[in-house]
Amino acid sequence: MELGLVGLGKMGGNMRERIRRAGHTVVGYDRNPDLADVHSLEELVGKLEGPRVVWVMVPAGQATQSTIDELAELLQPGDVVVDGGNSRWTDDEKHAEELAAKGIGFVDCGVSGGVWGLENGYALMYGGDKENVAKVQPVFDALKPEGDFGSVHAGKVGAGHFAKMVHNGIEYAMMQAYAEGWELLEKVDSVTDVREVFRSWQEGTVIRSWLLDLAVNALHEDEHLDNLRGYAQDSGEGRWTVEAAIDHAVPLPAITASLFARFASRQEDSPQMKMIAALRNQFGGHAVEKK
Repeated sequence: MELGLVGLGKMGGNMRERIRRAGHTVVGYDRNPDLADVHSLEELVGKLEGPRVVWVMVPAGQATQSTIDELAELLQPGDVVVDGGNSRWTDDEKHAEELAAKGIGFVDCGVSGGVWGLENGYALMYGGDKENVAKVQPVFDALKPEGDFGSVHAGKVGAGHFAKMVHNGIEYAMMQAYAEGWELLEKVDSVTDVREVFRSWQEGTVIRSWLLDLAVNALHEDEHLDNLRGYAQDSGEGRWTVEAAIDHAVPLPAITASLFARFASRQEDSPQMKMIAALRNQFGGHAVEKK
């Protein structure tokens, strides 16, 4: 089939290649002309035969909104737009309604796989009406990993991005657990080879995982992570997961704590710990460290 793909960065560029390897035609557009096959969205749409499928792979928020707004003026009834970025699920309902007013279908798709997706395939979680999903199915089949699993029609519009959001929330908590264990191992004198301890967990233990494999890779490259600063960004999906948990009164202590740990990583000198130190000094006479 033919596919228009908007956004050819680290994820989008590799997705274009994987889809082409499966025998499909991909017309790609990116603001960087060195990456693009065409020079505008209008040219992209003009190169596709109807009914068209255009996959949007740009940053969530205004970039996605403006792209969908422009496509709404270029596409025809019966065409389908797929949002494969990290959009918030509540935006999907809005986009679907806006496009439906013009007879254009909408599918949201959470995509996981990162830089490894080109060779290993991408885990896909998509939401939307069955008839719209069916128009995109050959692309889903091309992108997913080999075998019977790795993709799911999660439900109605918004379900794909909601599922991917929860996936990322779980990822936050898993990474935090590995990080805490690593720090504790590094702290004690009796453990002399933390990297090999992590490596020993890769076989036969209940905590083995791809994330553990990646942790071992990182420690192989930089045994004590001396070349890294202790700072971790968040993509926004961890925040949305916690907000959704509050809205639905679902307790998420591990995921919430892992998100707050990332916030703590951005503080060179914790204001909260200043107050804790001051209070300990006031009630117990405990020593404080002056700047």
